[in-house]
Amino acid sequence: MRNAIVKRFVQGAFGSSSRLRSRSAIATATTSPIALSSRQYAASASLAQEVAEIVVFPREGPGVSYGLNWALAGRGVIVKDKAFLNLKPSELLQKGATTSETLSGLPVHVRGNAVGGTSEISKAQFSKLLKQVTTHISSIPNVFVQDGAVGSSLKYDAKVRVISDSPSAVLSLSNVLFGTPSRAISHDSCPLTVYVATSLSPSTADIIGLGSQANGGFIAADIERSSLILCGKAFSDIKGTKDALAALAGPVISARGGLPLSARLLVSGESVILLFAPEDTLQSCSDLLVSADAGVILSSQGVAPFFQTRDSGSPNLFKLPAAVVLASVDSSGTIPSLSKLSSGQAAYHFLAGYQSGKFVPVYGKCPSAIDPLELAKAFLSKMTEIQLPSFLINLSEGEKKVTGMELIKLAESTLSKNISPFESKAGDLQSKYQSFISGKYQELPEEFLF
Repeated sequence: MRNAIVKRFVQGAFGSSSRLRSRSAIATATTSPIALSSRQYAASASLAQEVAEIVVFPREGPGVSYGLNWALAGRGVIVKDKAFLNLKPSELLQKGATTSETLSGLPVHVRGNAVGGTSEISKAQFSKLLKQVTTHISSIPNVFVQDGAVGSSLKYDAKVRVISDSPSAVLSLSNVLFGTPSRAISHDSCPLTVYVATSLSPSTADIIGLGSQANGGFIAADIERSSLILCGKAFSDIKGTKDALAALAGPVISARGGLPLSARLLVSGESVILLFAPEDTLQSCSDLLVSADAGVILSSQGVAPFFQTRDSGSPNLFKLPAAVVLASVDSSGTIPSLSKLSSGQAAYHFLAGYQSGKFVPVYGKCPSAIDPLELAKAFLSKMTEIQLPSFLINLSEGEKKVTGMELIKLAESTLSKNISPFESKAGDLQSKYQSFISGKYQELPEEFLF
């Protein structure tokens, strides 16, 4: 039994090309007391010692790397034949990769979501799913591995390792993640792991108790385990995949001193503006932003987007913002069209995220493991630290509706004009804010003001 375990362990590390000498070839046929005593002593030797005794190492070659196979075994994937690491797009195409049609709206299950708004998955369900996925990938002859990062700042990013049964999935995700230096994953203290099982049976979700899923597949993430699973064609749901990756990356980025925010970057001349606004408004002017995706890392060194941008020549790290612009939607006339906020007011309106009678805390509709109040506190601290001016725009003053392009112009105007301080007009909007925030969050910092 022990020999069988050792054999599987070694095969997982070195692939099927490893040659194992049988126990009988190592042991002698003697029955002397000394030999028996030696056998009893050898039986208590460590697994590593036994492996060293019985393994004949083959040469490394394309798809055969001892270090990579050991690392994958540590993540539950036993390489059956070969594992290919960080292939170039042209190499992936040679291995059979194809460009898949983009999907949207696939089911997303997140464990550890502090914001809400998505289906949950229990610890037991995720563990069972992960076991089935790793077993499935272990049964595939060739495994494809891609390393990358959420965030373009090397100091504040979250490293990611993708383990896939398909070169097509790796090709797709390589266009989402930022590149990372070689061996960065092995030196990282808490990398994220993405398991992609494109050919796993669609009935898997039903088997583990998640119920029937969309025909294209589904997405499951466990923030506590820093793990993401993409089943079926889920890797083609770029938005769902990015939302899940952002949820996993948030705690890692925060622990490293960065501030993960659901914002966009607007570059105006030599200045950078950090922009928060409703999603539909931002999508109407996405071509004018650094990235159409929500997700920015703010640090004392500057700002960086979560995911690759359309412009491959854009910098990895942008300079510190010249302004923060928060866009609310208030048709009652209480909020002026454009006003300047104190840091405490900015943190308060950031926490509320008021949009047409609804509150979207910290402007984030996607899953997140970070409590909105804690994020707002950290945002206040960072604005104070780097002396970041902030402004509030009302996208709906009376009958006037501010379009995406008009939002851009208003945001840029904060860089050149003297803006009057925020003063709310008569109305009951302030009481709505207070009712929502006091009912949802306790012990609000005294700096937080309407």
